[in-house]
Amino acid sequence: MRERVEFFFFQFLKRLVLALPLRSAQRFGVLIGRAAYHVIASRRRVALDNLAHAFPEKNRQELIAIAKGAFSNYGIAMMEFLWFPRLDERTVRALVRPKNIEMMVDGHAKGKGMVMLSGHFGNWELIAFAGAYLGKQRFTIIVQTQSNRSIDRVINRHRCLLGNRVVPMGMSIREIITTLRTGGIVAIAPDQSGPIEGAFVDFFGRRVATHQGPAVFSLRTGAPIQMGFLIRQKDGTYDAVFEEVPSSDLTGDSEENIIELTRRHTALLERYIRRYPDHWLWMHRRWKHTWESVQREKQEMSETGG
Repeated sequence: MRERVEFFFFQFLKRLVLALPLRSAQRFGVLIGRAAYHVIASRRRVALDNLAHAFPEKNRQELIAIAKGAFSNYGIAMMEFLWFPRLDERTVRALVRPKNIEMMVDGHAKGKGMVMLSGHFGNWELIAFAGAYLGKQRFTIIVQTQSNRSIDRVINRHRCLLGNRVVPMGMSIREIITTLRTGGIVAIAPDQSGPIEGAFVDFFGRRVATHQGPAVFSLRTGAPIQMGFLIRQKDGTYDAVFEEVPSSDLTGDSEENIIELTRRHTALLERYIRRYPDHWLWMHRRWKHTWESVQREKQEMSETGG
């Protein structure tokens, strides 16, 4: 029953957003985000705590301003995502201005496939949607499966509207490797909380568990890693920027190389977040597994015989 109610409201919201012009949908997203900042206290606390650790030099008012901007960014991104069925070539080209799309095209032309990364930054769904379309490529997007399967199916249909396809995270590593070895592009946003078995790398001054899948896929197949970022402008449009993560000096998928490549793409993401801090998803518990907390838990288990 709960899933049916959730799906009803999701579909209602989608129809409402699709009835609006895109600019109005974006403004609606700002309102939704601002309301969420005030209503969802638990996420507000997580965002402000994360920001306080990341920017110890900033005062409380500066951190609050960034947090409010991050909530608004999330609202805009979600409303834009619901608006995807109305995107056509003219609208995509007006909404997203690729600054160096040739980097993605040239990187893919090397014939080794490509691992295309983004963080939960700007509109991460739109960078995969528009980047693939403007670059005349098809992305295989690694996605988290939503708990509500009806909503999950609609979300994945939106992701695939212009030819992309989705693969559930953790379900088909062999399929991902095959896609890369046959010259395909695999898209992942690996910046959420990683497992304690993952690579621990520095992110805003804290050594934190990070998903190592992108590095493994790249080093195992020879596929280069690039990162795509959408920078929102005041008029609601985006500049799309692509950067390659250096990896030519790393040979083989040893643990040391996996950690180093993970460190490099994490550092690149951090650089963009520092430039545009309100573009990132601060309300996520990204630092749930720090090196210190994991070692402390292991010590406590050892002392108690757990």
